[in-house]
Amino acid sequence: MASQLVFVINPGSTSTKLAFFDERKSRWEQMVDHPQGIGPHPRDALDQRTAEIAGLLGSKLTDWKPAAVAGRGGPLRPLKGGTYVVNDKMIDELLSERWSAHASNLGAPLARHFARKWGVPAYVVDPVTVDNFTPLARVSGVPGIVRRSRSHALNIRACAHLAADKIGKPLARTRFVVAHLGGGISVACVGGGKIIDVNDALLGMGPFSPTRAGAVPIGPLVEMATSGEMTKEQLLRKLTHESGFMGYVGTSSLVRVEELINEGDENARLVRDAMIYQIAKEIGASAAVFKGKLDGVVLTGGLVYSHSFRKLLRSYIRWLGRILVFPGEREMAALAAGVFRVLNGEEEAKDY
Repeated sequence: MASQLVFVINPGSTSTKLAFFDERKSRWEQMVDHPQGIGPHPRDALDQRTAEIAGLLGSKLTDWKPAAVAGRGGPLRPLKGGTYVVNDKMIDELLSERWSAHASNLGAPLARHFARKWGVPAYVVDPVTVDNFTPLARVSGVPGIVRRSRSHALNIRACAHLAADKIGKPLARTRFVVAHLGGGISVACVGGGKIIDVNDALLGMGPFSPTRAGAVPIGPLVEMATSGEMTKEQLLRKLTHESGFMGYVGTSSLVRVEELINEGDENARLVRDAMIYQIAKEIGASAAVFKGKLDGVVLTGGLVYSHSFRKLLRSYIRWLGRILVFPGEREMAALAAGVFRVLNGEEEAKDY
């Protein structure tokens, strides 16, 4: 290949997205399906995913040599935004699940594996624990429990860049509430391109999502946790995989939920509308962080593809001013862009 390329790996719970990017666009994209899912410990899926990705790449492992490999950054210690070199310490913490267990734990290990095949460096960009919280944002109300920044940081920051370009204002001077609405939900206060507050999207705060519980009443949760009817692992699975749409309606698909609504299922309508209600409340709370002085609310993620979903959400938040919509996610392009900034000398890679 004549142009300089970056190979991008983005693991999800039931699939892994792959792409070769040059500086302008994707040159090749594929997705590997993993019907077996991720399981409670992502590290157990590493060898199988490595083999399945290598099988899909086939001759590209020898015919195409990228300049670097970018993997999705998983849960690590709180970090400033940017591009990080994959090293042994990062790999050890991800595979030991020191900070959390999530499909993105596999991003750096997979990136390093294939980078070594090509003899090139491996990086992660804007991991899920990107953290520019203010001291106020860290206080939970319970001594010993600190609020943590765990969000869809990669897509949130990419959309903040897009929104700044769209309104013609330097990113460093912008104030956005960015709502990533997908399998997980992050509603972030993004000031000057930095995430200064956000709900914990991995476990325990904000709106419920297609599979996750979000914030729940503390008393009943304590009762559930101490009843002896579930192990810790079973309870965590209930809160992260068996709640939200899945718990109430039996599906994690908004498309299916809206089909049920169109068929007259009032329970499905109630749950869909309750999710939107909770998202709107979280957006309003985030706007209060900026004392209402916003450049706009940014809606992104897979749920935003639904016209009816967007319409109902807008009815709650249009009073906040400009609403910018970027459906889906831009994680693959954002991963490549972060690495190209390092390769081109525009940004220095950080050590973990």
